[in-house]
Amino acid sequence: MYDVVERYSGYLFALLAAIFVLSTFYKPYPLSWLVKVLPLLFLIIIAFKNNGTKSSKFFLTGLIFSAFGDFFLDYDRINWFVFGLGAFLVAHLCYIKSLMPINKKRMAIVMLYVFYGIAVFLLISAGLGELFVPVLVYMSVLLCMAVATLVSCNSNRWLIAGGLSFVISDSLLGIDKFYTAIPYATLFIMVSYYFAQYALMKGFYRR
Repeated sequence: MYDVVERYSGYLFALLAAIFVLSTFYKPYPLSWLVKVLPLLFLIIIAFKNNGTKSSKFFLTGLIFSAFGDFFLDYDRINWFVFGLGAFLVAHLCYIKSLMPINKKRMAIVMLYVFYGIAVFLLISAGLGELFVPVLVYMSVLLCMAVATLVSCNSNRWLIAGGLSFVISDSLLGIDKFYTAIPYATLFIMVSYYFAQYALMKGFYRR
């Protein structure tokens, strides 16, 4: 039974993700945080089954903290935003650790993410207020994670796509929250976010 689930994991994950994405048009509704977390819980189950190495343990921990981040941001996006930010910060640190070692010969490409990160942060910085430092730290770690998918000795197309999609998702979230409202922002944020998590996991276990 588990082999069947794993074989069709992409379709099952997409179904769970689509349910929450479509449900955002009807929010707020009771237990929306649970519907949001279900796709991550599904990935956690798959990752737990493949949890055989030290790096895979770090990746699994990253997924778990991502699930906590999803809960915090959906349960109370205003008052618990900083907790969600912290949970995803830890998640990205775990992802970075799981992607070690790195290929130093490819470090020049880091500048692309650096310039992009600076541009986005300058755009939203005026609206950050007391979150200026936490968001700066988080964005720095997020970009390091995305860079790690590029320069990891185990880099592949799925990992790179996951890192890029995570940056796009969080950029949209930051711009929508701290700069200017984006039409259908939640739709674009969640589609790119769920794809990022799935792509990272697929790329990690395909190494």
